[in-house]
Amino acid sequence: MKKFFSEFKEFAMRGNVIDLAIGVVIGGAFGAITTSLVNDIIMPFISLITGGADFTQWKWILKAGTLDAETGELLGQVSVNYGNLISVILNFIIIALVLFLVVKGVNKMKKPAAPAEEPAPAGPTTEELLGEIRDLLKDNK
Repeated sequence: MKKFFSEFKEFAMRGNVIDLAIGVVIGGAFGAITTSLVNDIIMPFISLITGGADFTQWKWILKAGTLDAETGELLGQVSVNYGNLISVILNFIIIALVLFLVVKGVNKMKKPAAPAEEPAPAGPTTEELLGEIRDLLKDNK
């Protein structure tokens, strides 16, 4: 049993597991931020464009309910709440866009700078080439 816990501790303390845990926590917080962005900033503009309707209240009523006189609650209503679905889809699109931009920025920072091209090695001068030709012609005689 001691070996099991030591193996588990080794697994849990690996850098990748800790990085993943941190990523999940930050991702949850980021999800809350984007949910607020969509619900509190974007949806009011969409509601304004659509005539002031509360976007999250958009639904398709399958069975009408009755209003309880004492509590004021709607009882027995069955509906498809497609406004919530649209809100969640917008959340996903915004999160995907921001993550794309973050990954693109990180990749740009990680990309090594292009090494400066070294000047081509200097070749022989014209005089040196002519000297070699002269020497070859002498040797062929």
